[in-house]
Amino acid sequence: MPHIAIIGSGFAALTTVRGLRRRGVGAELTVISPRDELHYLPSSIWIPAGLRRGETLRLPLARFFARHRVRFVKASVTGLAARTRTITTDTGETIAADHVVIASGGRFLKKLPGIEHAIIPCEGIAAAEAMAARLAALDGGTIAIGMATNPQEPGAIRGGPMFEYAFILDRLLRREGRRNRFRMVFFSPSARPGQRLGEKAVDAILAEMKRRGIETHLGHKMVRIGPDRVVTEGGEIAADLILFQPGMTGPEWLAATDLPLSPGGMVRADAFARVEGCEGIWVAGDAGSYPGPEWLPKQAHQADLQARAVAANIAAALKGKAPSRTFTAELICIMDSLDRGMLVFRRGRINLTLPALKPLHWLKRAFERHYLRAYR
Repeated sequence: MPHIAIIGSGFAALTTVRGLRRRGVGAELTVISPRDELHYLPSSIWIPAGLRRGETLRLPLARFFARHRVRFVKASVTGLAARTRTITTDTGETIAADHVVIASGGRFLKKLPGIEHAIIPCEGIAAAEAMAARLAALDGGTIAIGMATNPQEPGAIRGGPMFEYAFILDRLLRREGRRNRFRMVFFSPSARPGQRLGEKAVDAILAEMKRRGIETHLGHKMVRIGPDRVVTEGGEIAADLILFQPGMTGPEWLAATDLPLSPGGMVRADAFARVEGCEGIWVAGDAGSYPGPEWLPKQAHQADLQARAVAANIAAALKGKAPSRTFTAELICIMDSLDRGMLVFRRGRINLTLPALKPLHWLKRAFERHYLRAYR
């Protein structure tokens, strides 16, 4: 029986599992990850406001794995030999497979001096919980919210959540009657952050910040982060709470493999989500570097689209056919502000931006329920 090994337990990994089984693939499936839970990070933006609790966003996967006949290996990957498709782990177990899917996600660059003084929201649910606790303990002060990218791979950024945190914290503090005691500053080395969303979207975001009284410090290279300040070449921002989203790169273990890597440290893939020059090895989600438009996003929706292509192409390969399914380049983002949402959509030549509307907030919440139904 063919064996398929999937590295990771996030969006791309689980969508690959579902896609394979839906296509009638009866192969042995092994999922390798240090975590046997799905962490639904898109909704962690609501933790500071109390709309969600961390425990409700951590979904155990034991039943999902049993339903889809998946063998789960609780371990961290330490290496992958491309020629033999053999995975090594920190538990000492080695796993060889006919097909390997790298769906482990990326990691955030932490080379900026003093970055440990900032909370990196997209690192996980614990980061959102820490932010909520810090905010609740503050009676006033300055909140600095910023983002940067990987200079070797400008598209390796997850900036949408930072706009959401800026708008959500502004709205939350207003609800609590505390906004007048806080200064909020949004910073980025880019003069126009969020350009992958489109020029109209950037204009709308910057206009919304101005309307809400959120100051901006843009277009200045970052120097360091201190315990109480953000230092850039254009000046300093004294801050009591710093939220910072650095650029992304690939998993650390990739550096010790013979896989082809992009300048930004991610696995190079083709339009079929197949790792270049590596038979039987595929990549989906943030660990990969893909061909496509310059705005190709690093987000859960795009990871799902890549994973669906991987599942279709592996199913074809098991039947002796050549891969034929390319992934769709598509950006869908509802930037929430606690009671409203701004929609940005990109696909092909379409670039749509809708202003902040109440129904879009509820649509985002409805999508969460729909998406998680498969795992609850």
